[in-house]
Amino acid sequence: MNTKMEQRVELSDEIWSETCWEIGESRFDPDQAVTAGSNFMIGNGYMGYRGTFADDRADQYPALVVTDTYDNADGTWKELVTAPNGLFTLLSCRGKDILWRQGGFGEYERRLSMLRGEWSARARWDDPGILVEEERFCSYDDLHLLTSRTRITALGEVELEIATGIDGKVWSLNGNHFSSLSLEEGPDCLEASCVTGEQGYHLVLREDALLRRAGGAAIEPCETASREGALCRVFRVSLEEGQALVLEKRVVLYSSNDLRDTSRITSDAARGPLPTQEEVRQATAGGLSRAVSRSWEELREAHRKIWRDRWDSADILIGGDRVAQTLIRYNLYHNVIAAPAHADHLPLGARGLSCQAYQGAAFWDQEIFNLPMFLFTDPETARRLLVYRYRTLDGARKKARDLGYRGAFYAWVSGDTGEEICPSWFFRDVLTGRRIRNHFNDWQIHVSPDIAYTVWKYVTATGDQEFLELYGAEILFEVARFLASRVHYRPGLERYEIIRVLGPDEYHENVDNNYFTNFQAQFVCRYAVEVYDSLSTDHPRVFDDVARRIGLERGERDAWDDIARRIHIPEADHETGLIEQFQGFFELEDTRPEVIRERLLDPGEYWGWPNGIAVETQVSKQADVTQLFMLHPKACSREVIRANWEYYEPRTQHGSSLSYAVYAICAAWIGHDQEAYRYFLRSCTVDLLNRGKAVSGGTFIGGIHTAACGVAWQIVVSGFAGMYLTRSGFGFDPHLPSGWETLAFTLKRWGDSLEVTLHQRAMTVRAREDNSREITLEVGSSEVALPPGQQVAVPLR
Repeated sequence: MNTKMEQRVELSDEIWSETCWEIGESRFDPDQAVTAGSNFMIGNGYMGYRGTFADDRADQYPALVVTDTYDNADGTWKELVTAPNGLFTLLSCRGKDILWRQGGFGEYERRLSMLRGEWSARARWDDPGILVEEERFCSYDDLHLLTSRTRITALGEVELEIATGIDGKVWSLNGNHFSSLSLEEGPDCLEASCVTGEQGYHLVLREDALLRRAGGAAIEPCETASREGALCRVFRVSLEEGQALVLEKRVVLYSSNDLRDTSRITSDAARGPLPTQEEVRQATAGGLSRAVSRSWEELREAHRKIWRDRWDSADILIGGDRVAQTLIRYNLYHNVIAAPAHADHLPLGARGLSCQAYQGAAFWDQEIFNLPMFLFTDPETARRLLVYRYRTLDGARKKARDLGYRGAFYAWVSGDTGEEICPSWFFRDVLTGRRIRNHFNDWQIHVSPDIAYTVWKYVTATGDQEFLELYGAEILFEVARFLASRVHYRPGLERYEIIRVLGPDEYHENVDNNYFTNFQAQFVCRYAVEVYDSLSTDHPRVFDDVARRIGLERGERDAWDDIARRIHIPEADHETGLIEQFQGFFELEDTRPEVIRERLLDPGEYWGWPNGIAVETQVSKQADVTQLFMLHPKACSREVIRANWEYYEPRTQHGSSLSYAVYAICAAWIGHDQEAYRYFLRSCTVDLLNRGKAVSGGTFIGGIHTAACGVAWQIVVSGFAGMYLTRSGFGFDPHLPSGWETLAFTLKRWGDSLEVTLHQRAMTVRAREDNSREITLEVGSSEVALPPGQQVAVPLR
C-alpha cells in the first residue's frame, strides 16, 4: 500500500467499525457540517435526509431533499426542492438550549449503519445530566415515511423542555422555492403545506410525535408554539435519576407529482393536470395514518428486511482488509439510496439526494459510473434508469433541433423532462469577477453515445429483447441520427471528423477529434446498423413501428455504416503506443499539475477554457483516453493501455472525483498493483476524507459524489477481479491487491446468478440451482461451461 495513503487512513481509523458495516465518529467537528451531513445521510431513492442533528437549523445544512420536485427559484438553476424539516427537536433546561452543534459533550458518537440504512447518535451532557440517544431511517417499506426514535435518560434530577415539530426554515442553495409555506396544527398532527414558485407543485408534510415515559404512558404537550420559523409541540417534564423518556416521530411527505400518471411520461404536460392541494393533503394524511397504526419496531423491521434483500445481491466481501471492506460497503450504500428504483421516469443525480448541488440531475455519470453496479446485481433498476432516458427523448430531440441537428442530443444536465438545464454561465473569473461561458451543454456531445453504448451493454448483459424493441432501438437510432448530423466529412482525407467538442477532460474545450468521443460515435453507429438489420429481418413489425414513429429511412442506416467505417479514430503510435487525446494535444506544453498550480494568482481560479492555466498545457482535469479503455477493455492491447496510463497519469490533475476510479481500474489490468490500490482508496474516500471540492468557480458542488460511489463496484469487480462480458458469459483476469485474502461477489446475467469467490491463486464460481441456462467462464486461455447448480474451481496465475 502507498505509505502516504496508509498513514492518512490510519489517522481516520475511528470511522471504521469491527463489523465493517458502519462508519462513525467520536469527535465532533462543527467545521465539517457540510461533509458530515452528506456522509451520514439516510435515504430511499424517493427522499434523502442529511445526517445532521435534530436541533440543527438552516445554517447547519440539514435537508430533506425530495425527488421529482424540479423547480426554479432564481431564474437560473432548476433543482430539486428541500422540504421543511419534520424531525426538528430542541431540548432545553432552565431556559438554556442543549444544542448538539455547540458540543460540550462528556461522551459523543454519530454512526451510520450501511447494513440497515439507519442513522444513530449518542451524547452525554454533564450539565445538565442527560444522555440522549437517537436513531432514524427513511423507510424502504414506505418510501414516503421518515421516522426517528429518541431516548432521553436522566443522570440526575433534571427538568426538561422538549419542543418538537416542523422547521419551516430550509437550507436551499439557490433561493426560496416556495411561493407559499404554511405551518398548521391539526387534531392529531402538525402539517407543512407548500407550493413551489415556478411549477406550482404542492408539497404536504405531516408529523406525528409521541412522547412517553419509558415503559409508561404518553405525555400530553403543554402547548403548541412557534420557535423562529418552526412550529412545535412543547413538553415540560421533570425526571429523577435513571428515569427516561422516549420520543417517537413519524413524518410523511407527498408532492403533486406522486399522484400523477407516470406510465407514459415523455414530457411534463403528458402527465396531465396537477392534483389539488387537498388531494395531496389526503394522500399525506392516509400515509401518516398507516404509519401511526404500526409500532416503531414493526416499521423498522419492514425497512430492514428490504435492506437484507438488497445486500444479498449487492454486497462485496473482502477478506483481509477491514478498511477496504468498510469502504466498499459505504460506497455501495450511497449508490443504492441515490437510485430512484421505484420509478422509471427519474434520474440518478450526480449528488443523489444529499443536497441540491448539480440540481438532482443526471449526467453521463448515471450510465457510465452508477448503472453498471445495478446492471449486474439489480438489473431491474438498471432498466428503469435507461427507460428514463427513453422517456426524456423528446427533451433530447428538442435540444438537437435548437442547435441545428437531427436526432437526440441528450442534455448534459437532465432533470425530469430531459430538456437541458445546464446553465451556459456558472463559473466566474475570481480575478476579474466576470462570468465564464462554458460549453458543457453544447460541445460535450459524448453524453448521447454514452447512453446508446449503455443500451448495448444492458441488452448484452440481460438479453432483454423487449427493452430493445420498446425503448432501446429508438434511443439508439435517434443518437445515431444525431451523430450523422454532427460529423464533418473531409473529402480530401476521405474521412469523417467531429470538430469543436469537449471530451471527458473538461479543461480543454473547442477541440477536434477527441479520441474518446470519436470512438464512442463509431461504436454506436456500428451498433445502430446491427440493430437496424436484426430488427428489420427478424422482427419486421417492431422495426416498422419504430421506423414509422421516427420517420426512419433506409438511407440513414447506410450513412451510419459509412460513418462507422470512415470516422477518424486516432491510432496508437507504432513506437510509443501513445494515443493523442485530441488533435494537437501533443503540441501543447508538456508539464505537470503541480507545476502549473504555482502559476495561480488566486487558489479559486478555474483551470479550464477559455483562459485557465491548464488550457495551453497537457494537464487534464480527469481521465480521457484511459476513460475509453475502461469502457472498452479489449479495444487496445495491454501494452497500449500501459503506455497511455503511464503517460497520462502524471499529467492528470484529478479535478473530478470520476478520475481516480478510471486510473485504478486500468492500473489493475496492467499490473500496477500499488497504484491501483492507492487510486481505489482515493476514489472510495472522496467524501469520507473530504477530498471533494465544495465550491468550484464560485458554484457550490458539495454533497455525496454518487458517481464515485457507484464506480467503486467497478473498481473491485471490473478492475481487481478483471470481469468482462463475453458472448456466452463472463471472462476474468484477476489482479487482487496483495493484502486481500479473498474477494466474493454475485453477478447476474440473463436473469441468472453466479457466486464468485477469488483467492490469490484460485477462483471458485457457483451457478445457482434456479439458473435457466449454462454460463461459460473465460479465465486466461481456459474456458469452462457452468450448468445450473454446478461449481467450478479454476487456478489463477
